[in-house]
Amino acid sequence: MTADPGDAPDHPETEQTPARHLAHTWEEARTVAFEAATPIPAGRVPLQHALGRILAEDITALQDMPHYASSAMDGWAVNGSGPWILAEAGHRLAPHEASPIVTGGLIPPGAKAVLRSENAVLGTDDDGLPVLMTGGTARPGEPRNGQHIRKAAEEASQGEVLVKVGIRLNPAHLALAALAGHDALLVQGKPLVKLLLTGSEVVSKGLPEPGKVRDTFSHQLPAVVEMLGGIMGGQEKIGDSYEEWLNGLEDVALASGAPEPEGAGVPVPAVLPADVVITTGGTGRSGTDHLRQAVAELGGRLIIDGVAMRPGHPVVLAELPDGRFVLGLPGNPLAAMMALSTVGEPLLAALGHGKMPPVQEVPSGTTIEPDPGRTRLMPFRLLYGMASPAQHTGPGMMRGLASADGVMIVPPHGVQLGEPVPAFALPWGPPVPVPEAAGARAKAKAASRTAARTDAKSAGKPAAPAGPVDWSALLG
Repeated sequence: MTADPGDAPDHPETEQTPARHLAHTWEEARTVAFEAATPIPAGRVPLQHALGRILAEDITALQDMPHYASSAMDGWAVNGSGPWILAEAGHRLAPHEASPIVTGGLIPPGAKAVLRSENAVLGTDDDGLPVLMTGGTARPGEPRNGQHIRKAAEEASQGEVLVKVGIRLNPAHLALAALAGHDALLVQGKPLVKLLLTGSEVVSKGLPEPGKVRDTFSHQLPAVVEMLGGIMGGQEKIGDSYEEWLNGLEDVALASGAPEPEGAGVPVPAVLPADVVITTGGTGRSGTDHLRQAVAELGGRLIIDGVAMRPGHPVVLAELPDGRFVLGLPGNPLAAMMALSTVGEPLLAALGHGKMPPVQEVPSGTTIEPDPGRTRLMPFRLLYGMASPAQHTGPGMMRGLASADGVMIVPPHGVQLGEPVPAFALPWGPPVPVPEAAGARAKAKAASRTAARTDAKSAGKPAAPAGPVDWSALLG
């Protein structure tokens, strides 16, 4: 079976076996990947790791907030009316006594109010002893009983619900949780992902020599995994030998990199089990492609072994006996991203309590010929509300994907100009426009073209063509 040029890898993965039936269509592969996983149970994580996570139980106040009466101003805690005799800070105040206090300071016993610093004047009484008096900008009768005192439980009482379950945690939620006495929160599970990057010809820096290629995956995959709802747990670079593959997949745990916060009482193990291992390369059927053999030796099972699509058809999804999933991506950067979107995105969504990633129809900006037997995934650019294939999307090319607005899912029978075609958004891009919006734009453009034809007629010029226009030639 000749290699598909759209799937040519960074390091050779030419298939040597005869042609074989690809068991899963693009739609089937997504469904199988989504249904293969069950959501990861909720877990308690330290506050510093809870940002963006979905709360799995209410955040309640573990004590009154604030848990003591405090001063809302810098100034003086006072008892009764002035002038006040000065007392030592923190001691019980008798009537007509005052002591210094700062914002947030504990209100001493006997204090009835706080006199702000700018409203206070130090003076002496008839005996020459120092006393505190109102002055400056003070209003008559100031301070009133309770003025500038923040009472205990003013914000919340012990046991009161502060944030309800199901909320995606933002920085303000975490600050509130800390104020409420929490060091960790129970959040929905998210998959921890390890990357196993292969290829002895891949270089990590500089300009590669002929026969060598530049590493793209270590710069791309960690960010995309997190965009898709995974937690990056680390990556490992191996060569092309079978022993390296086997050792890489046998490594069931990775360094957490998450130190236990002081006093949190939430142990963070030095190593954490990976839920998903994503590999690059090794998914072909040559003598240097070891993924399937390594999975079999470890007692795993293949869930998806190829998808009838281009690029990305050699993608593999397997499950090991310990419950870890292995997602094998082709070595070609573009094919790997299409495989990750097809199989990896639904898998990570299911593990992370998510829904099946949406697919939205867009009008095709060009005619695409049939390719019987397989679905084609084409990065597209939107022009006048229509989707046209992006340029520079050949083997090994990333330029087209970097400038794309989404990916068209072209069925085997092809599409006609203006025909709706399924599409999905890129993890880093905006949602694909809804049909109503696209239709409204198309109507507006049609009205504009009609007006242009009318103007051209009246001016004696050739009329613009009616119907959809193929704008794909304008895309660079």
